[in-house]
Amino acid sequence: MQRRLFMHAIAVTAVTMFALPALAQATAKRHRIVVQVSDNDPAKWNLALNNIRNLQEDVGAANVEVEMVAYGPGIVMLKMESPVASRIADATKAGVKVIACENTMKGQKLTRDDMVGGISYVQAGVTEIMTKQGEGWAYLRP
Repeated sequence: MQRRLFMHAIAVTAVTMFALPALAQATAKRHRIVVQVSDNDPAKWNLALNNIRNLQEDVGAANVEVEMVAYGPGIVMLKMESPVASRIADATKAGVKVIACENTMKGQKLTRDDMVGGISYVQAGVTEIMTKQGEGWAYLRP
C-alpha cells in the first residue's frame, strides 16, 4: 500500500514538473502585430526594427507573429542598396514577414529585382494593414 502511494506521488510530481509547464506554453497566446513603415527615413526604420527585436526578445519570437508593411515613401528602404537593407535581411531571418506594396512600387517604377531578397508583396499595403487589424492584429506605427 505504501509503495503504491509512493509511486502515485512520484507520478503526480512528474506531471506537475514536466507536463503542466509544457501544456501552459502550448496554450500560451500567440501575439500578432502589424507594423507600418511609410517614411523614407533610416532612423524611423531602425526604430521600427528595434521595436520588433525588443518585442521578440520580451515575449519570445515563437510567441509573436510580426508583419512589417512598407508603402509610400518608405518603400525606398526596401531597395537592395538602402541603408537598412542588412537589418531587413536580419529581420526576415528572425521570422519577421516584411511586405512591400506593389502599388507604390509601380508608382516609383521599382521591380522585385530592385528589392531586398526574402520580402513578400501585396497589391496594396494599406489594405494589408486594414485586413490585419480587422483580424484582431495589434497595430504599431513608430
